[in-house]
Amino acid sequence: MEFNGVNFDTYLKNYPNEAGYYGKYGGVYVDENLKKAMEEITEAYFTICKSSKFIGELRRIRKEFQGRPTPISHLERLSNKYGNVQLYVKREDLNHTGAHKLNHCMGEALLAKYMGKKKLIAETGAGQHGVALATAAAYFGLECDIYMGSVDIKKQAPNVARMKILGANVVEVTHGLATLKEAVDAAFEAYSKDYKNSIYCIGSVVGPHPFPMMVRDFQSVVGIEAREQFLDTTGELPDAVVACVGGGSNSMGMFAGFLNDPVDIYGVEPLGRGTALGDHAASLQYGEEGIMHGFNSIMLKDENGEPAPVYSVASGLDYPSSGPEHAFLHDLGRVKYDVINDEDTIDAFFELSRLEGIIPAIESAHAVAYGIKLAKKMGKGSVLICLSGRGDKDMDYIIEKYGDKYLK
Repeated sequence: MEFNGVNFDTYLKNYPNEAGYYGKYGGVYVDENLKKAMEEITEAYFTICKSSKFIGELRRIRKEFQGRPTPISHLERLSNKYGNVQLYVKREDLNHTGAHKLNHCMGEALLAKYMGKKKLIAETGAGQHGVALATAAAYFGLECDIYMGSVDIKKQAPNVARMKILGANVVEVTHGLATLKEAVDAAFEAYSKDYKNSIYCIGSVVGPHPFPMMVRDFQSVVGIEAREQFLDTTGELPDAVVACVGGGSNSMGMFAGFLNDPVDIYGVEPLGRGTALGDHAASLQYGEEGIMHGFNSIMLKDENGEPAPVYSVASGLDYPSSGPEHAFLHDLGRVKYDVINDEDTIDAFFELSRLEGIIPAIESAHAVAYGIKLAKKMGKGSVLICLSGRGDKDMDYIIEKYGDKYLK
């Protein structure tokens, strides 16, 4: 399939290019020392990604340790409530550790082992990437430092406890807004001082090349499985595919399976409390081209051109930019990016829980809310939603903030 001059038959092989660009987005914007480290990682990845031994080991881990393939589920009662459109979810909440994050963490840790690294370094917002990487570190016998903003540490206490139980060192970040962006800043700084012995396992399709590509490749298992399962279940492709977008790893993995199909694809960003700067984290909707954390993409900027303060009810989505591949697909028009606010997200969180017995992560509830919005609009057809994670991590926060309204 060709779309606006791009051939999607060969898209995944041609993008990014050798310099790590998707059109004008991506690249490697780091100092010379870290540039050498990125080159080392790129060389190692391209050496082993075609290796039958590496692929075989990763497949074994996915089957025997992660519990893949994860199923798709038909949301019959939720579908019936909103008309004739049939809603389905890809159940990444059933992946070991409760989210899609382990898909790339096990791959990155396996790469680190191949490279002879001793430590894994990462940032986390919602805590799911931190838990997944701590799990991978324990599995491979590696040290693990996880940087996390103090605001998110308070919101995501269950995941902090899980990281510590798994043996990770959780490093609290207190400067700035003390959320995801600051955690990334701190993790980058730590990695720059110890890149010879460690590897920075970026938690999304962001950062300098090769990380947007590597994370997409590892996460593409989500879309590949979902496409095959949907065809097997229904005999046809879905009319629409939906996933939430912060940095964008779950969505890029999901979209990768459908980019070459006649399917509408929707990326859902957090509108939060509204359109004012600082009240949302919808970078693709309201941002402009800019460089941060080693890559060029679309980002939200303040009056000085620096990364703007952001907000989302979902800790895993409050990031002032999105992955460079999302920026490229946005400009190309192949993926339609839209927004959902906090109120609709929390409504969807409880609807999915009470009608289907599935408690979603707040991040994933953004995609569920948008799926409901599409169901009301479309009138007929089918929608496949990436349920990127489960909501265990959000229980305390939900009860504290929304208990009076929803739990009477």
